[in-house]
Formats: sequence, C-alpha cells, structure tokens
Amino acid sequence: MPASSRGAAFAARAPRLGNVCVDLATIHATADADTDTPADLAALPWPDPETWPARLAASALVGDDRPLHLEGTALYLDRLWADERLVALDLLARAAAPAPDLDAEVLAAGLAHCFAEGDDDQRRAAATAVHRWVTVIAGGPGTGKTTTVAKVLVLLADQAAVAGRRPPLVALAAPTGKAAARLEEAVRAGVTELGHTPAGGVAAAGGRDSLGALQGMTLHRLLGFNPGNRTRFRHDRDNRLPHDVVVVDETSMVSLSLMARLLEAVRPSARLVLVGDPEQLASVEAGAVLGDIADPAVLAADTGAGPRPGSGSFGESVAVLRRGHRFGGAIAALAHAIRRGDPDEVIEILAAGDPKVVWLVPDPARPTAALAEVRAVAVERGRRVVELARAGAARQAIEALGSFRLLCGHRRGPDGVTTWTEHVTQWLKAEVEGFAAGPDWYVGRPLIVTENDYTLQLYNGDTGVVVETAGGRLLAAFDRGGAVAEISPTRLAAVDTVYAMTVHKSQGSQYETVAFVVPAADSRVLTRELLYTAVTRAQDRLYVVGSEESLRVAVDRRIARASGLRRALWGADG
Repeated sequence: MPASSRGAAFAARAPRLGNVCVDLATIHATADADTDTPADLAALPWPDPETWPARLAASALVGDDRPLHLEGTALYLDRLWADERLVALDLLARAAAPAPDLDAEVLAAGLAHCFAEGDDDQRRAAATAVHRWVTVIAGGPGTGKTTTVAKVLVLLADQAAVAGRRPPLVALAAPTGKAAARLEEAVRAGVTELGHTPAGGVAAAGGRDSLGALQGMTLHRLLGFNPGNRTRFRHDRDNRLPHDVVVVDETSMVSLSLMARLLEAVRPSARLVLVGDPEQLASVEAGAVLGDIADPAVLAADTGAGPRPGSGSFGESVAVLRRGHRFGGAIAALAHAIRRGDPDEVIEILAAGDPKVVWLVPDPARPTAALAEVRAVAVERGRRVVELARAGAARQAIEALGSFRLLCGHRRGPDGVTTWTEHVTQWLKAEVEGFAAGPDWYVGRPLIVTENDYTLQLYNGDTGVVVETAGGRLLAAFDRGGAVAEISPTRLAAVDTVYAMTVHKSQGSQYETVAFVVPAADSRVLTRELLYTAVTRAQDRLYVVGSEESLRVAVDRRIARASGLRRALWGADG
C-alpha cells in the first residue's frame, strides 16, 4: 500500500477513536492502543517516519481543497482541520476583543450581593463572565458551576437595566436534553434564591424576572438541527443566533465539530459561557474540546502557578472552581486522588474501610459472590420502588429510583449493563414478593429514555417508573422540572429498562448511592476519566467493584486524544 494511502487510512480511522488527527511520528508505536488484540507493530512495513510527512505533502491527497491536511507530522481529514482552526481562531478572537461596556459600581454591588464570604472562586468566575465575551467555568461536581451561571445572568440583567437596555436575551443549552433540563432548573432556582433586591435598583427587577422563564434546550435544537441534512443547521455564520448570552453546560460532552457549528452561530457581540468538568469523560465523537480549552488552567490552579506561560488573554477567560459543596469525606478524597493520578493513594483510601467508600474485589470464577452488600442495596431500593409504584405514589417512586444507581463501563459483556441488569432482575425476582419482571410493561419497571421526544418533553437519559393507578391502569411516570408527568406506555417509542447504566449515560446526574463495576484491566474504555466520572456521581455512599490491577490501570491511563487545539490556544507550553 502506498505511503499516502496508509496515511489516509489512519487519518480516516482517527475520528472513530475520538482523535482529531493522527501523528505520523508516533503512530507506528500507538496504532494498536485501541484494538482488542495487541499487535507486533515493529514487524509491520511502516513508511520511514522521517520521510513519510514529506511524501504525503507531495501527494495528490494533501493540500487546499484536498481530502487531507498536514500540519507538521499531524495528519487531519480536511473537515476536522477546518473545524479545529475555526474553534481556535474564534475563541482567541473573542478572548482578545475589547471588554464590554459595564457599570463598575453596579457590578461591585452585585457581586457583594450575590456571593458570600468564602465564595472567592465563584465571585472571580462571575466577574470574568461579565467582563469578557467568552468565559470557561471549569470545576468538578458540587463546585457551584450552575449556581455561578445563575448569578452571572442576574449581574448582566442588572447591567442592562441601569444602562436603560432591554434584558439580555439568554440561551441555556447542553449536549443532551437531560443536561439542558438540569441547567434550566438550576438557573431558575438560583435566580429565585437571590430574590428581588437588585443592585441596579427597582428597574432591574423586571430583567431578573425574565430569567425565571428561561428554558433549557439541546445544542442541536438551539442551532436548528435539520434531520434531512445532518451536517448543517439553520443557524450558522450567515444566520446568527439572536441571543446576547449563550450558556453551554456539560461542555465536556461537546465534540469538536459541534463546537465549531456553535461558534459559527454565536454573534461576536454575544457573551459565550462554557461550563463543565474537563476531567470527566469526553465526547463520544472526535475531540476533547473542554480538556484542550481548560486543562492548562486547571493544572495551574492545582499547582498555584497562575496562568500557564503563553496563555495570554485566553488564559484570563478560564475560571476554575475547586471548592466542592456536594460531597466530602472519603468520596471527595478518592476523587481528588484519582484526579491527581495517584494510584497508591487511591488504593489506600479504598482499603481504609471507610463505610462511605466500600471496595469489593470479585472472584473471577464467581463474579457476584463478593457483592452481598451491593445486592442488599439494590434489592432494598428496588423493593421500595416497586412498593411505591404499586401504591401509585409516582413522585416517591421516582425519588427512590434516583437514590441508587449501578454503573458500568460497557453496555455488553460480563462487566456490562446488559449482564448486571439481568443480575438485579434475578435478585428482585428472588426477594421481592409478587415481582413480575418481563419483556413488557410491569409495575415498578425502571425506565430510561434513549432518544429525545420533544412532543412528550422527554430527553435522552431521563429516567422514570411504571406505576399503577387506582383504576389498575399502568402509566410511565417521569419527573418534568419538578412536576410529575404520567404518560401512557404506548406513547413511548424509545425506552429501556434501567437497573444498570453506563457511566457515559450518568454524566450530569447525582445519586445518593452508587455502585460502580470497574471494567477489566484490558478494557479499552478503562481510563482515569471513566473512574473519576463514576466516583463523582455518588453523594453519600460508593461501592467500587473491581480488582486492584484494574483500578491502578484506570488511574494511570488518561484519555489521550490527538488534537492541535490546545497548542493553538495556549502555545507550546499549554
């Protein structure tokens, strides 16, 4: 196979593995990193890495209006190169643009009103978002990201009021409908909590009132997704979004291409606020955009070194929140040890015997034998869901369902959702009187929505329970912004049973108790980000089911996605 064809094959393969490009200088040593069976790479007939880039550059496949783009030794599909360049140039331009006009006294008064003593990181993040056209608010679960967003919107409403302008038109968006709904709820709650004592005077109260009616939506819906043309949206560079402020939550799940489409559509004179945890799992598509954007600032915050060299004005647009409010104790300590990449400390915390973090090591020959505690919790919570569903207590059944979640890295296989769903089903059949799980609808069946349904206002990842009404009718009950929606099961086109869930599906959610089945050490999905995301879903108690070998592999292995975005934004030192 000619060297140019080999390069094209690796470039085409890259996005299927989450990479934006392929590095020709290292691919001979890393090509099997994402295959099930390691290969003897040295025995393969590789092109000379010293001359391969030059030979590709001279081929008909590389160049302007050609399918491939070569940047040094990084080879891209041309569309991904164009998207990466668009994202980098747009973010840099927004970060370098002159600051918006604002009333400094009103801002100072608003910051004093919105933030209590000790909320210094949140206060700085809010001030950054008011002062700049693009802001990245990065932080782990419970650090107050969405609370800070609500206060930013209040501060901007006050600024508009004192200037005699209409309230800002705000868009709340996220990659998934579930995350968008949670953002909407958080913003509304935050605005309500602040009350109607605006620093800008009584005139600003109307602007604050408008924030209480904001609705979250998916990024695809915001941009005007066209099912007939999946590469184009109604809003683009020629038809910009009308909003003055665009907030995107759970940005870690946004792919490079979707970020490019968003930036094309947001007006240069609109504020863009990107929110998320860069240490969680990245998008299932190509790119790790939030990590590329925020990781250097996160590292600087961890080390106390300040903005990284070469960060310039872009570094000033990234605010890092580190003070957690949602959980503490052993769960927080474990999350911090994972994030720091310290496997010895992770094992030490797990082995310490803290009742809030329970480590269960399965026997490969009898994989469920060590799970007596997990079985007890799953049966106790499952029994409670069934009892409430039989009584028609929809809200309480939904709350009981959300109090425990069993998480897996895979959908299939011995460590996967399918296998553990069957385990839990059999446990419930054995221990819950009258429990009659089957392939069809039954009382107490826990549900997860697998596709967005805008007609029913149900979104991918939403969970609910089948309940029995007083008349014996079965209805599927879902939480909808604090209210309960009861829907005939016959209207549900895309749902599944949710006794277990993938870690990817759990992003953006919290559960009182979590049991995480750690994949085997040789699993391709086993990474530090997977372990961190799973651990930080737990609020009160965590069960970790896995071997020491798997845990050490997870802590040591970071998601490494080939991309040039970080260097473009932060320079060589980023």
